[in-house]
Amino acid sequence: MLALLYKNFIRSKGTKIGLLFLLCIGFISLLIGKQFQDKQQSNIEQAAVYQKEHIARNAAFHKDEIGLLLYYIKFSLVNKTLPINSLAIGQRDVNPSIQSVTIRGLEGQKYDSELNNPNNLLAGNIDFSFVLIYLFPLLIISFSYNLISEEKESGTWKIVATQSQNTFIYILQLFYVRILSLIALFTILLLTAVLFLNIPLDQTFILFYGLGILYILFWFSVCFFIVSLQKHSNFNAVLLLTVWLFLIIIVPAGINAYIVNQYKVPEALELTLKQRNAYHEKWDMDKNETVEKFYKHYPQFKSYVLPEKEFSWLWYYAMQQMGDDESAAESRELETKLQQRNLASQRIAQFIPTLHTQLQLNEIAHADLGNQLLFLKETKHFHEKMRLYFYPKIFSEAPVNAEKWDKFKVETFNDPTQISFAKAFLPLLLFNLVLIGFGWRNLNRNAI
Repeated sequence: MLALLYKNFIRSKGTKIGLLFLLCIGFISLLIGKQFQDKQQSNIEQAAVYQKEHIARNAAFHKDEIGLLLYYIKFSLVNKTLPINSLAIGQRDVNPSIQSVTIRGLEGQKYDSELNNPNNLLAGNIDFSFVLIYLFPLLIISFSYNLISEEKESGTWKIVATQSQNTFIYILQLFYVRILSLIALFTILLLTAVLFLNIPLDQTFILFYGLGILYILFWFSVCFFIVSLQKHSNFNAVLLLTVWLFLIIIVPAGINAYIVNQYKVPEALELTLKQRNAYHEKWDMDKNETVEKFYKHYPQFKSYVLPEKEFSWLWYYAMQQMGDDESAAESRELETKLQQRNLASQRIAQFIPTLHTQLQLNEIAHADLGNQLLFLKETKHFHEKMRLYFYPKIFSEAPVNAEKWDKFKVETFNDPTQISFAKAFLPLLLFNLVLIGFGWRNLNRNAI
């Protein structure tokens, strides 16, 4: 019976066109992922080359004052990009994966990013997660909306009912054939991605694959529930498309508007201006007052006395530090609000399967807001480490040629976040069971 049902399903011209269309779009998404992956790798390689040449060139040119040299030199920190990030680009196309900072004020540098066409950023990338989240459900709906109603409307359902020992099992077999076809297509695309994008078959891949399967089953569960109502084909199609529009576009947009208004964040530009104004006003203040504040922040540097001259690097870098210190409250507020947004979206998404899947795919690929917040925090630690290393050398006016500048390589941040199988799978699994349970009840209540 299954073989006959499968042949009947796959023989349809509409089925072939739908599967071929989704397969082609899936391959295009992998090409886009490859372009993104190559761009990220190229940027990292160029950053390493640039930092080496940049430091060597400046060290040769500013060989008399280490304080002046370190005014210009930038040190880079890379947010490691996982291969699976090519499948779910997430926020990586908006937020930079490389931070290059001097030891001057951090707040004025932390939110620098690449120049991008805002229209392209608004449209986003057609990555594989987009194909899975948005397009797979449409094909599932087109394959499933009329499973019972079409035969009832054509008058052939009574024949099916008399020839089948159990009509409920027959309906399950119809769904099974379609589920098998979509999962096979999903598997083919992911295996292609493994070979094409060099994605390792590790825990992250298993999580991604399992989440994709559950998401596909969720939409089949929705279709099963709607079909179980035993309405007309037109009604089923309109209702399913309404559900798709509601879960894919309307609800996420509404939740985003709520979170943005509930957790209003200060502009990063305002924070940058606050830091710069706090630094610039120190030019007109008493130098000793600035340096005393610096000593309170770094008591270990009290042994370095402010020289009796018009300009000193101790005073200059103390001004830079004060710019960061006086904008610290705004910086913490921004970080807190962004963290609240992230936590709120995760909590709400547990009850919205489409949003949950999108957030989890991004989290698996380390392309979510949580990853960006961790990267910014690590940038702060990285910046502080470089400051503490160079401050004593600047204040003691150590000779430039005494430092081994070639030892400063581009450093990499590895996100330690571990994704829980229960956290990723449980919400979708519960939704699937509930929808299947209600669908089964409907079919038993209304004798087919």
